[in-house]
Amino acid sequence: MKNNGQVINMNLVSVGTINASLVIPREVFKSSILANASAIIGLHNHPSGNVKPSKEDMIVTRELQKCGQLLGIELLDHIIVGGTNGKMLSFREEKMLNVTGRMDWER
Repeated sequence: MKNNGQVINMNLVSVGTINASLVIPREVFKSSILANASAIIGLHNHPSGNVKPSKEDMIVTRELQKCGQLLGIELLDHIIVGGTNGKMLSFREEKMLNVTGRMDWER
């Protein structure tokens, strides 16, 4: 797989148990800054198989986007994977994340 000379670095950043996890923007961006990242992609699994974003998913996405704007690290996408059923939802593809810095549901 060719990546045009771009460095790809994957970091797992969350706090919690196997049943619940908490994403802390400070930890996400600390990891991103240490990796010298210019952008991030959020990815998580809904073990239930349901890829519809929860209220918490939307809040975390909004917070990551706002923090990223302050630090100059763009949130490229937030992807939800539906357990092992092969379904996924991309905030960017669903136009729930846009380049203006505002989440579509804030309009």
